[in-house]
Amino acid sequence: MKILICSDSHGLTDELIELKKCHGDMDYYIHCGDSELTGDHPALDGYRVVKGNCDFGSDFPEQLMLRAEDHTILVTHGHRYQVKSNLINLRYKALEENANIVCFGHSHMLGFEMVDDILFINPGSLRLPRGRSEKTYIILEIVGRKKILHVYDVNHNQLFSETLE
Repeated sequence: MKILICSDSHGLTDELIELKKCHGDMDYYIHCGDSELTGDHPALDGYRVVKGNCDFGSDFPEQLMLRAEDHTILVTHGHRYQVKSNLINLRYKALEENANIVCFGHSHMLGFEMVDDILFINPGSLRLPRGRSEKTYIILEIVGRKKILHVYDVNHNQLFSETLE
């Protein structure tokens, strides 16, 4: 199973379309909010999108629950869980939802970590990264219990990969 995860594109459209063209073999395309687009915008066609703090209207849900093999994925923007400070509130939400993978954005900071057997993934930002110069997204590859994270820049150059179990 392969999942493309992006966030915080803040009005970009060509880049979202290009991600799907470049990585056409994904099982899911996830956008963790702050697209600043409407739900019917062609650039979001095929993406599972949640509402960010810069998304207005009711086009997107606050969160999504997805299944990927034996994994339950919680997708949220993160602003309602104070993710710029710590992951504790998001961890509680993951436990409440029985999720073992959490995808979120909001901080614009690329990062991932395992906490109590829950994988937290922030793909960074396609438009305004913080903490690094590269505008990033992640492809999560799930093979049984193994999770392989491939980090790319917006020009589709792979920056690095990491395997977690």
